[in-house]
Amino acid sequence: MNFKKLDELKAKLDNYRPLSSEAVKNLHEDLVLRWTYHSNAIEGNTLTLQETKVALEGITVGGKTLREHFEAINHKDAILFIEQLAQKNEFLSEYIIKQIHSLILKNIDDENKGTYRKINVIISGAEHKPPQSLEIPLKMQSFIKEYELKRKTLHPIELAAFVHIEFVGIHPFVDGNGRTARLLLNLELIKAGFPPVVINVEDRLEYYKALDCAHTSGNYEPFLALMEKVVTKSFEPYFYLLGV
Repeated sequence: MNFKKLDELKAKLDNYRPLSSEAVKNLHEDLVLRWTYHSNAIEGNTLTLQETKVALEGITVGGKTLREHFEAINHKDAILFIEQLAQKNEFLSEYIIKQIHSLILKNIDDENKGTYRKINVIISGAEHKPPQSLEIPLKMQSFIKEYELKRKTLHPIELAAFVHIEFVGIHPFVDGNGRTARLLLNLELIKAGFPPVVINVEDRLEYYKALDCAHTSGNYEPFLALMEKVVTKSFEPYFYLLGV
């Protein structure tokens, strides 16, 4: 994959940095809402974009479950947490992954939050079969070791894709793997100075197919093509506010 076009977009944005505090606040509020809505919707949360906005403001939406409200609030907290990690340029670790997952499942499944699964699972609709539960600790150790090597050589977008694909392939938790994976992907992008990406719920089928292709054949190209699309789109709000 040729990352030149995406690097040029980043360089263009970098020329306008630092952005004004008003622009940063506006962009951040929009990002947190869209990222939370779409990431949760991919996993079956029925809150609309506007209902998610209300839920994040602490208002209960009638006819929606308590779990759906917690999913919105928890996801926002997890975004704020990975932004703190990015500011410190923290490298990925099992401890950090478990912390992020704990935020995702807080008040939803306190028994399993931040804990590797003790049961075998099937990813619904996917050809790929995740490793058995007994293999998880070793698989996660190997994943982090491979990450340590790849972060020194891969382009940040390729590294982010690797993190997402490999983590989802292991599927280390009973629930919340998808949300955690998308947070981990964006943690790598933010550290590298790229805007966080939002994978829209409308792209769910393309996203699932690309993941399954990577897991079953080792072909990353469909996922990298999706990454090129969503990374390109992630610059649009910035350039719109800047009027360029």
